[in-house]
Amino acid sequence: MSAIGANSAFNALSGLRRAWRGAARGIADVLPKGLYARSLLIVILPMLLLQAAVAYIFMQRHWDFVTHRLSAAVARDLGAMVDLYGALPAGVDDPRLHAVAARFRMDVESLPPGPLPPKMPTTFFNDLDPLTRALPEEIAAQVKFPFWVDTVGRSGLMEIRVDLGGRTLRFVTRRTLAYEPNVHIFILWMLVASIVLVTIAILFLRNQIRPILRLAEAAEDFGKGRDVEFYPRGAREVRQAGYAFVEMKRRIERATEQRTAMLNGVSHDLRTILTRFKLSLAMIDESAEIEPLQQDVDEMRRMLEAYLAFARGDAGEATQPTDLRAILESLRTEAERHGARVDIEVKGDLTVKVRPLAIKRCIGNLVANAQRHAKSIVIRATREQRFVTICVDDDGPGIAPEHREDVFRPFHRLDEARNQDEGGTGLGLAIARDVARSHGGDITLATSPVGGLRASVRLPT
Repeated sequence: MSAIGANSAFNALSGLRRAWRGAARGIADVLPKGLYARSLLIVILPMLLLQAAVAYIFMQRHWDFVTHRLSAAVARDLGAMVDLYGALPAGVDDPRLHAVAARFRMDVESLPPGPLPPKMPTTFFNDLDPLTRALPEEIAAQVKFPFWVDTVGRSGLMEIRVDLGGRTLRFVTRRTLAYEPNVHIFILWMLVASIVLVTIAILFLRNQIRPILRLAEAAEDFGKGRDVEFYPRGAREVRQAGYAFVEMKRRIERATEQRTAMLNGVSHDLRTILTRFKLSLAMIDESAEIEPLQQDVDEMRRMLEAYLAFARGDAGEATQPTDLRAILESLRTEAERHGARVDIEVKGDLTVKVRPLAIKRCIGNLVANAQRHAKSIVIRATREQRFVTICVDDDGPGIAPEHREDVFRPFHRLDEARNQDEGGTGLGLAIARDVARSHGGDITLATSPVGGLRASVRLPT
């Protein structure tokens, strides 16, 4: 029995946890996602809750207290008038009592005997008015006769009738005598103070969030290979993160410069040796044995250029607004010059801030790869909200899905079906993906609608 009870308690606790997690996820979906909006919520929400609590305490305590005190004063005056009229014989109306009522700021009238009117209907907002509760309570403490009170009207007056048995007294006085009419001033001051404090919070948070946004933009631009000018500003922690980013940027640039300098030195040395080979071959009489050597020298030169292009990554080129349509047209012209059939489909404006030569090399490698293995090529370029997508489709043999990620590895070459860099170094797709990722994008491979391979380049705008 105890085991069953423990199991039931465990299930109940698990259900509560799932419900709590579901509620937390629902609240997280509703809450703002940005740091600026969340910071405003953190600052403004407690302020509004505090103001609401103060307003509630004031209206519930202070306003009730003041209203009860004022209503008690009106009830005492009313009780005195009822006692005076009750001491008079029936049917006698002393004018001096009207003078006394006027000093109490009341109008009194003696009505013929009859039943009191029914209780006035009230609404939800009338029930919140302390006067509708305080005045009848205070009158009941001062007057021992049946009475009727109307405090619901909108005229600024209130009417009270007291049944003395032989006659009915009708009193009319101002509502302001029984309650505090200046509560709106307090609420107005609270609203003005809240607006001022919220405005100050917004201005302060904007100045605190702006350095974080600048740091994020600088990191994004640097990741896309763009020129970045960033100076740390803001709070101490934000400046510390900014200095760390600047130092990281300097280390990366220093490493890139050292690698580029080393590659330039290696390139110069190797090219010098290749030039000697070519001069030596040129001085030898042409024969059947010389031609293979010349082909080997040319192949070594192409391989050297491919290695350097991959290692260098075209990092020295500056970014600039570039019309990708013009690049695609030039690539089609080059491909058609070599006998390929290329169609281009463009949707939207393709002007993007990129490194033009690097992007041309990236897309050119994809077109050249398709040109080696297909008869027709279709290039589709589309601009979306935040990205430009360029798809190179061909009708060649394609690449098996299990090998599509392998072909992006440097020096990887396929032995069957389709060799993406036949006769080369196996760096074509690796260079293309490296260029795309240096711009903040990527390249993916899929099956083409025309039966071959689809290479999709996605670049952020």
